[in-house]
Amino acid sequence: MFIEKVTEVKHYSDRLFSFKTTRNLGFRFKNGEFAMIGLPAEVEGDRPILRAYSIVSTNYDDHLEFLSIKIEDGPLTSRLQKIKVGDDILLKTKCTGSLVVDYLKPTKNLVMLSTGTGIAPFMSITRDLIGTYERFENIFLFHTVREKNELAYRPELALLETDLPFMYIESVTREDYPRTGRFWDHIDEFLPGGLTLGRDSVMVCGSTDLNKQCRAQFTEQGWVEGNLGEAGDFMLERAFVD
Repeated sequence: MFIEKVTEVKHYSDRLFSFKTTRNLGFRFKNGEFAMIGLPAEVEGDRPILRAYSIVSTNYDDHLEFLSIKIEDGPLTSRLQKIKVGDDILLKTKCTGSLVVDYLKPTKNLVMLSTGTGIAPFMSITRDLIGTYERFENIFLFHTVREKNELAYRPELALLETDLPFMYIESVTREDYPRTGRFWDHIDEFLPGGLTLGRDSVMVCGSTDLNKQCRAQFTEQGWVEGNLGEAGDFMLERAFVD
């Protein structure tokens, strides 16, 4: 177990925050994977509570970044949302996860579908200039949130659009915004004919219901789900589905 120090905390709303930590030189991961993190036990002798968190930062950054919701009575997030610079974060030494571009067939477009904090693993993927942009011609990141202040990385993603074949398509469901509704309402605007087998490879990260819906829909349409052993047409974050 590594012990990392919190170096930055940013609160976006009463439901969402992010934080950065130091990074042990021995900690390795692939962009899109998640880590098990937690806080030291409050009572000596108790086992710390660990949860899976997708890594926002890339595998070449010298720090780690995570995005989290706030749950007042959550076993971990009730404490995690109160962390300050200098606090300790526990980090398991090994990472895993299914949202890795190696597990997808190389097609014209990589399409990432996310809701809420589901954008977290896609942040590292969109900034992976070698692993992502050498494998796909165009990158589309769809992201739906409830309120516009939950679009945590919009400024950074807008900058990527100016230099890369990348497009960020955000939408808001509970406030007025230039693009409202869920991402399903806007796919045809950017991908003529909708998601197309053979042209598009798809990654999904969001609520359990969303992920299960996508698995059923894609499978019914003949798409093959990728895994660690064989590349497929679409991928879901299995930690949040199975």
